[in-house]
Amino acid sequence: MDIGSNIRAIRKSKRLSIGQICEKTGLSQGFMSQVENNKTSPSIATLDSIAGALDVPLAFLLLKKDERMHIIRKEERRKTIYGKGQFEVEHLSDRGNVKMMLVEMPPGTSTEEAHAHAGEEIHFVIQGTLYAEQGDVSATLNAGDAFSWKACFPHYVKNIGDEPAIVLISVHRGGGSED
Repeated sequence: MDIGSNIRAIRKSKRLSIGQICEKTGLSQGFMSQVENNKTSPSIATLDSIAGALDVPLAFLLLKKDERMHIIRKEERRKTIYGKGQFEVEHLSDRGNVKMMLVEMPPGTSTEEAHAHAGEEIHFVIQGTLYAEQGDVSATLNAGDAFSWKACFPHYVKNIGDEPAIVLISVHRGGGSED
């Protein structure tokens, strides 16, 4: 575990010096330097004191690198085409069993047929007009509307408007295969 590097990164992001942390905790600068360089392992009580000086929860100091915030810049987004080239999917983020996508559907395009896969989905219509159907429930949705469903039941979406529909979709994968 790389607790020292976490402490240093948080301290620097908050523009605090080692001296300022030492003033708040009563620890020596030499000891803090050894902690930040992973040359000593502080006790839980000491970590709690450091966390307090940094104004973060103790657990935040214990996060592994892959558990910390991950940033994907707009120009770094992965883009794919779905439905025989009908709509563009921008992959905004993917963390554990959750992913978020921005989908642009040209007028008249659809998921072609009802389909099902593991997981749950939440959709937010940013622009356009959609028709969504799952089983015997259907709705026309406009910009600002949201809908969700368990994706293991067949579902279908179509852009019924005259402009491209833009939909923000969050998917929690239920551990099975995807569509």
